[in-house]
Amino acid sequence: MIKYTCLHHVSLTVTDLEKAKDFYGKTLCLNEIPRPDFDFPGAWYEIEGQQLHLIVDPSSQTIRQDKRLSSREGHFALRVENYYDTLQWLKENKVETLEKPQSKSGFAQIFCADPDGNLIELNVEQKDL
Repeated sequence: MIKYTCLHHVSLTVTDLEKAKDFYGKTLCLNEIPRPDFDFPGAWYEIEGQQLHLIVDPSSQTIRQDKRLSSREGHFALRVENYYDTLQWLKENKVETLEKPQSKSGFAQIFCADPDGNLIELNVEQKDL
């Protein structure tokens, strides 16, 4: 049996590091942290004790060709403090969103995508709306 202590990190491939850093750092307000000196470009972000790793790989097979927002494709989810403040911030920053405040999951969800189409879910418990 495997016993887990936490999710350590999620890695995503991106094609343009500066566009990705602008999105994750400025738009999603994530804190960039030091990254080892790998022989390929990328960036790391800390999110409440876990990490998001961006890896530049324009030939990646995981980059979605269809950039439409979807709640059914692979994504990672971040819990936010306030659904409406988050939604307003994203709209002010001209980020396309897919809103699911009454999702059957029990979470009020906002889906968005980074410049490469990687999907991100931002959510709160529906009772916290």
